[in-house]
Order: sequence, then structure tokens, then C-alpha cells
Amino acid sequence: MSLLRDIQNSAVDANEPISTLLRKCKILAARLGSSEFSAWIESELNGFTDRGLLPEYRIMAVACRGHFSGGFGSAMNNAEIPSRCIPKDFREGLYTVYLAQPVSSLESLIQSSDGGSVQEFWPADFTAHVGQNIYQAMNCLQAWKVIPVNALVGILDMIRNRVLNFVLEIESEAPEAGDAPLNSQPVAEEKVQQIFHTHIAGNVQNLATGSNHVRQHAINNEQNEIFNKLLQTLLETNGTEKSKEQIIGTVEEMRDSQGTDAFKVNYNKFMSVLSDHMQVYGPVVAPFLPALTAII
Repeated sequence: MSLLRDIQNSAVDANEPISTLLRKCKILAARLGSSEFSAWIESELNGFTDRGLLPEYRIMAVACRGHFSGGFGSAMNNAEIPSRCIPKDFREGLYTVYLAQPVSSLESLIQSSDGGSVQEFWPADFTAHVGQNIYQAMNCLQAWKVIPVNALVGILDMIRNRVLNFVLEIESEAPEAGDAPLNSQPVAEEKVQQIFHTHIAGNVQNLATGSNHVRQHAINNEQNEIFNKLLQTLLETNGTEKSKEQIIGTVEEMRDSQGTDAFKVNYNKFMSVLSDHMQVYGPVVAPFLPALTAII
């Protein structure tokens, strides 16, 4: 079996560890002579050391919860922490997860999780600093970010899909590329780079390279399908008419502002509305979050 076909089979096999799939891709990268593909594989296997280089699909907006205590033995456990209770300068960092660890760590988190989420705890000093300003007459003892396990699964699936699309495109260019001698460049370097940026680094390339006066508004069918599915899911979710109208409105605003500076603003508005109704809409929205953050 050729290396390309072996990678394709691994990509579609849900039981094949992502780390094994990527090691096969490491061999392919050496044969293609692609430094970009090789660097991405190394980062996925060993972790991203520079947050600034972290792919967007590894950056996720999340909810936060905490344990609270009050007077006369009162307590609130696993209570939601609305973002509006946190100073604005700290909200993005506290309600965002940067998943820089190796894929094997993500796989381990999924396998070891007891329920539908895993936790990343807030710094104790910061919790003590803001803990008395969240719920009246209550003090926050411990707080954490809530990372949905199905969102982690979505990240791994996204890596599989990107690898599969990349390999299929390489095979269409040179069917024997996977079995070529090391650094023989069976596919032109420029072509490999184009395929990498299309299928691994992102879905849309800047076709106006070299022009400072061209602004592109690129919307692809895959992203529209994500919004259509999310809207349909929200319509079928049990919630009040007012809350449903609010959150659906923000989703439609995101959909209509793809490819513009307004998208991030509308995304933050969507997350703010979601945080107010996390118990109702959080579980159904969680599977869509990796795809939404990848669009920012």
C-alpha cells in the first residue's frame, strides 16, 4: 500500500490515534520537502510553544463556573460565572482556552474525562481578587474554565479532515508522491505550499497577494453550512421565545458578517448572549464552537 493511501485510511479510521496519523504525515512531509507541513506536524505532535502561532481551531471560547460560599453556611457549587461580572480587561483571557498541548494530551483528556467537560482552573490570586464581586454576599472559593469534551473531539476531527484533504490533493497532483525519495519534491514546492495553505492553514487563500488596496470578502459553502446547522439546532432547542430570538439573531449577524471586521464583534456578542443562557444553549452550541472560532 502506498504511503498516501495508508494516510488516507488512517485519517478515516476513528480508532487510529491522531499521533500515529501525524507520524505518517511526517514521512510524507520529508518526501515532499515541505518545511511548512513538517513544522505544523511537529507542533501538533509536540505542542505549540508560541501562543502567537497557535492555529485558530485550537482557540476556543468557553464558559466558566465556580464554587461559592456565603454567610450562615450557605453555598453554591458549580455555579455559572457570567462574563459581565468580570472586569473587561480580563474577560477574553478567562473565557478563552488556548489549547497548545500535543494531540496525545488532547486524546488523553477525552479518554479520562468523567463527564461532558474538562476543567482549566483560574489562577488562585485572581479568583481571590474578584471572588467577592460575582454573587452578592458570596465569595468565590474556586473557579475554572469549562471545556466541552465534544469540542475537543471536534478539534481532533478537524485535524483528520485537514490531513485527508491535503493528502487527497497531493495524490491528485502526483499519485506516487508518498513513495518518492526524500526531498525529491515530486510536487512543485509552490504547489505544495498552495495546497498546505488551502487545506491545513485555512480554507481561503489571499488571492490578492501583493495588493494593499484589495479587500476580500470570502465566504465558503462549508462555513454557511455550519451556520445553517447551528440555526436549525437552536430552533429545535427548548428555550424561551425571548432567549431564542436573541441568540438566533446573533448567529444570523455572524453569518452575514463573515470575512469582515464585524465578524469578531458579532462573535463576541453571540458569546455574551450564550453566557447568559449557558445552561439551556451551552450543550447544543458546544460542538459548533471550534468551527466558529476558526472563522475569526
